[in-house]
Amino acid sequence: MKRDISLILTCAVLLCFSRTALSQTQGQAHEHTHLEDYVQYAPMAANIGMGWTGIEARHTGRERVLTTGTAFCVMTALAGGLKYTIHEERPDGTDNKSFPSGHAARAFMGAELVRMEYGTGLGIAAYGTAIGVGCLRVYNDRHWWHDVAAGAAIGILSTHIAYWLLPMEKRILGWDKEDDMLIVPTYQPETNSVGLALSYRF
Repeated sequence: MKRDISLILTCAVLLCFSRTALSQTQGQAHEHTHLEDYVQYAPMAANIGMGWTGIEARHTGRERVLTTGTAFCVMTALAGGLKYTIHEERPDGTDNKSFPSGHAARAFMGAELVRMEYGTGLGIAAYGTAIGVGCLRVYNDRHWWHDVAAGAAIGILSTHIAYWLLPMEKRILGWDKEDDMLIVPTYQPETNSVGLALSYRF
Protein backbone atom coordinates (compact mmCIF):
# COMPACT_ATOMS: atom_id res chain seq x y z
CA MET A 1 0.00 0.00 0.00
CA LYS A 2 2.82 2.43 0.86
CA ARG A 3 4.46 1.72 -2.51
CA ASP A 4 1.17 2.38 -4.30
CA ILE A 5 0.74 5.70 -2.49
CA SER A 6 4.32 6.77 -3.28
CA LEU A 7 3.79 5.89 -6.94
CA ILE A 8 0.58 7.90 -7.11
CA LEU A 9 2.25 10.88 -5.42
CA THR A 10 5.23 10.69 -7.79
CA CYS A 11 2.94 10.68 -10.82
CA ALA A 12 0.88 13.55 -9.43
CA VAL A 13 4.01 15.67 -8.91
CA LEU A 14 5.28 14.88 -12.41
CA LEU A 15 1.91 15.72 -13.95
CA CYS A 16 1.68 19.02 -12.07
CA PHE A 17 5.22 19.96 -13.08
CA SER A 18 4.57 19.00 -16.69
CA ARG A 19 1.31 20.93 -16.77
CA THR A 20 3.01 24.05 -15.44
CA ALA A 21 5.84 23.74 -17.95
CA LEU A 22 3.59 23.06 -20.94
CA SER A 23 1.14 25.81 -20.03
CA GLN A 24 3.86 28.29 -20.96
CA THR A 25 3.50 27.17 -24.60
CA GLN A 26 -0.29 27.36 -24.65
CA GLY A 27 -1.52 29.71 -27.32
CA GLN A 28 1.93 29.97 -28.87
CA ALA A 29 2.91 28.64 -32.29
CA HIS A 30 5.15 25.59 -32.05
CA GLU A 31 6.06 22.57 -34.13
CA HIS A 32 4.07 19.43 -33.48
CA THR A 33 5.58 15.97 -33.11
CA HIS A 34 4.22 12.48 -33.66
CA LEU A 35 6.62 10.82 -31.20
CA GLU A 36 3.82 9.83 -28.83
CA ASP A 37 2.15 7.81 -31.61
CA TYR A 38 4.99 5.30 -31.21
CA VAL A 39 6.06 5.74 -27.59
CA GLN A 40 2.54 4.98 -26.31
CA TYR A 41 3.18 1.27 -26.98
CA ALA A 42 6.59 1.13 -25.27
CA PRO A 43 5.32 0.23 -21.76
CA MET A 44 3.13 -2.56 -23.17
CA ALA A 45 6.04 -3.97 -25.15
CA ALA A 46 8.29 -3.72 -22.09
CA ASN A 47 5.78 -5.63 -19.98
CA ILE A 48 5.77 -8.56 -22.39
CA GLY A 49 9.42 -8.49 -23.40
CA MET A 50 11.42 -7.75 -20.23
CA GLY A 51 10.61 -11.10 -18.67
CA TRP A 52 12.16 -12.84 -21.66
CA THR A 53 15.43 -10.96 -21.15
CA GLY A 54 16.00 -12.46 -17.71
CA ILE A 55 14.27 -9.83 -15.56
CA GLU A 56 12.11 -11.52 -12.94
CA ALA A 57 8.40 -11.08 -13.63
CA ARG A 58 5.37 -11.90 -11.53
CA HIS A 59 3.78 -14.06 -14.26
CA THR A 60 4.89 -16.27 -17.13
CA GLY A 61 5.30 -14.95 -20.66
CA ARG A 62 1.98 -16.28 -21.91
CA GLU A 63 0.20 -14.89 -18.83
CA ARG A 64 1.73 -11.48 -19.50
CA VAL A 65 0.50 -11.64 -23.09
CA LEU A 66 -2.97 -12.63 -21.86
CA THR A 67 -3.20 -9.86 -19.27
CA THR A 68 -1.89 -7.32 -21.78
CA GLY A 69 -4.42 -8.45 -24.39
CA THR A 70 -7.28 -8.44 -21.90
CA ALA A 71 -6.35 -5.03 -20.51
CA PHE A 72 -6.05 -3.67 -24.06
CA CYS A 73 -9.52 -4.92 -24.99
CA VAL A 74 -11.09 -3.54 -21.80
CA MET A 75 -9.30 -0.21 -22.22
CA THR A 76 -10.31 0.04 -25.89
CA ALA A 77 -13.97 -0.66 -25.07
CA LEU A 78 -14.06 1.91 -22.26
CA ALA A 79 -12.12 4.66 -24.03
CA GLY A 80 -13.80 4.07 -27.38
CA GLY A 81 -17.24 4.00 -25.83
CA LEU A 82 -16.68 7.35 -24.13
CA LYS A 83 -15.20 8.91 -27.27
CA TYR A 84 -18.26 8.03 -29.31
CA THR A 85 -20.66 9.04 -26.51
CA ILE A 86 -19.30 12.35 -25.20
CA HIS A 87 -18.22 13.94 -28.51
CA GLU A 88 -15.80 16.50 -27.04
CA GLU A 89 -14.00 18.64 -29.62
CA ARG A 90 -10.20 18.48 -29.73
CA PRO A 91 -8.17 21.62 -28.97
CA ASP A 92 -7.09 21.78 -32.63
CA GLY A 93 -10.69 21.41 -33.81
CA THR A 94 -10.01 18.44 -36.08
CA ASP A 95 -12.78 16.21 -34.69
CA ASN A 96 -15.01 15.59 -31.66
CA LYS A 97 -13.23 12.55 -30.19
CA SER A 98 -11.04 14.31 -27.65
CA PHE A 99 -12.35 12.70 -24.44
CA PRO A 100 -10.69 10.57 -23.22
CA SER A 101 -7.15 10.32 -24.56
CA GLY A 102 -6.62 6.88 -26.12
CA HIS A 103 -2.86 7.47 -26.25
CA ALA A 104 -2.77 8.16 -22.51
CA ALA A 105 -4.99 5.16 -21.79
CA ARG A 106 -2.66 2.83 -23.69
CA ALA A 107 0.50 4.30 -22.18
CA PHE A 108 -0.77 4.25 -18.58
CA MET A 109 -2.23 0.78 -19.05
CA GLY A 110 1.22 -0.43 -20.07
CA ALA A 111 2.87 1.45 -17.22
CA GLU A 112 0.61 -0.17 -14.64
CA LEU A 113 1.27 -3.57 -16.19
CA VAL A 114 5.01 -2.99 -15.81
CA ARG A 115 4.59 -1.85 -12.20
CA MET A 116 2.49 -4.87 -11.27
CA GLU A 117 4.80 -7.34 -13.04
CA TYR A 118 8.24 -5.94 -12.22
CA GLY A 119 7.82 -3.71 -9.18
CA THR A 120 7.82 -0.04 -8.31
CA GLY A 121 11.31 0.81 -9.63
CA LEU A 122 10.67 -0.17 -13.24
CA GLY A 123 7.07 0.94 -12.80
CA ILE A 124 8.12 4.52 -12.12
CA ALA A 125 10.23 4.50 -15.28
CA ALA A 126 7.23 3.24 -17.25
CA TYR A 127 4.99 5.84 -15.65
CA GLY A 128 7.48 8.53 -16.63
CA THR A 129 7.10 7.39 -20.24
CA ALA A 130 3.32 7.42 -19.93
CA ILE A 131 3.34 10.92 -18.47
CA GLY A 132 5.52 12.04 -21.36
CA VAL A 133 2.95 10.65 -23.81
CA GLY A 134 0.16 12.55 -22.05
CA CYS A 135 2.14 15.79 -22.05
CA LEU A 136 2.88 15.47 -25.77
CA ARG A 137 -0.82 14.99 -26.52
CA VAL A 138 -1.51 18.31 -24.81
CA TYR A 139 1.52 20.00 -26.35
CA ASN A 140 0.40 18.91 -29.82
CA ASP A 141 -3.09 20.35 -29.24
CA ARG A 142 -4.70 16.93 -29.57
CA HIS A 143 -6.13 16.75 -26.05
CA TRP A 144 -7.11 18.79 -23.02
CA TRP A 145 -5.57 17.95 -19.64
CA HIS A 146 -8.74 16.31 -18.36
CA ASP A 147 -8.71 14.03 -21.44
CA VAL A 148 -5.25 12.80 -20.45
CA ALA A 149 -6.24 12.34 -16.79
CA ALA A 150 -9.33 10.34 -17.78
CA GLY A 151 -7.29 8.24 -20.21
CA ALA A 152 -4.74 7.51 -17.49
CA ALA A 153 -7.48 6.41 -15.08
CA ILE A 154 -9.05 4.16 -17.72
CA GLY A 155 -5.70 2.58 -18.55
CA ILE A 156 -4.88 1.82 -14.91
CA LEU A 157 -8.40 0.51 -14.23
CA SER A 158 -8.24 -1.74 -17.30
CA THR A 159 -5.01 -3.31 -16.03
CA HIS A 160 -6.56 -4.14 -12.67
CA ILE A 161 -9.62 -5.62 -14.37
CA ALA A 162 -7.30 -7.79 -16.49
CA TYR A 163 -5.50 -9.16 -13.43
CA TRP A 164 -8.84 -9.75 -11.72
CA LEU A 165 -10.01 -11.76 -14.75
CA LEU A 166 -6.75 -13.72 -15.14
CA PRO A 167 -7.59 -16.67 -12.84
CA MET A 168 -10.93 -17.18 -14.58
CA GLU A 169 -9.32 -16.93 -18.02
CA LYS A 170 -6.68 -19.48 -17.04
CA ARG A 171 -9.39 -21.92 -15.96
CA ILE A 172 -11.31 -21.40 -19.20
CA LEU A 173 -8.15 -21.91 -21.27
CA GLY A 174 -7.21 -25.02 -19.29
CA TRP A 175 -3.79 -23.73 -18.37
CA ASP A 176 -3.35 -26.42 -15.76
CA LYS A 177 -2.12 -28.31 -18.82
CA GLU A 178 1.10 -27.51 -20.66
CA ASP A 179 0.19 -25.35 -23.63
CA ASP A 180 2.92 -23.76 -25.74
CA MET A 181 1.04 -21.22 -27.79
CA LEU A 182 -1.49 -18.47 -27.08
CA ILE A 183 -3.31 -16.25 -29.58
CA VAL A 184 -5.26 -13.25 -28.26
CA PRO A 185 -7.50 -11.14 -30.55
CA THR A 186 -7.20 -7.34 -30.45
CA TYR A 187 -9.37 -4.55 -31.84
CA GLN A 188 -8.48 -0.87 -32.41
CA PRO A 189 -11.62 1.27 -33.01
CA GLU A 190 -9.70 4.42 -33.94
CA THR A 191 -8.36 2.70 -37.06
CA ASN A 192 -11.13 0.09 -37.25
CA SER A 193 -8.51 -2.66 -37.41
CA VAL A 194 -8.43 -6.17 -36.01
CA GLY A 195 -5.26 -8.01 -35.06
CA LEU A 196 -3.81 -10.94 -33.16
CA ALA A 197 -1.26 -11.08 -30.36
CA LEU A 198 0.77 -14.29 -30.48
CA SER A 199 2.78 -15.80 -27.61
CA TYR A 200 4.92 -18.90 -28.08
CA ARG A 201 6.80 -20.55 -25.22
CA PHE A 202 10.11 -22.07 -26.25
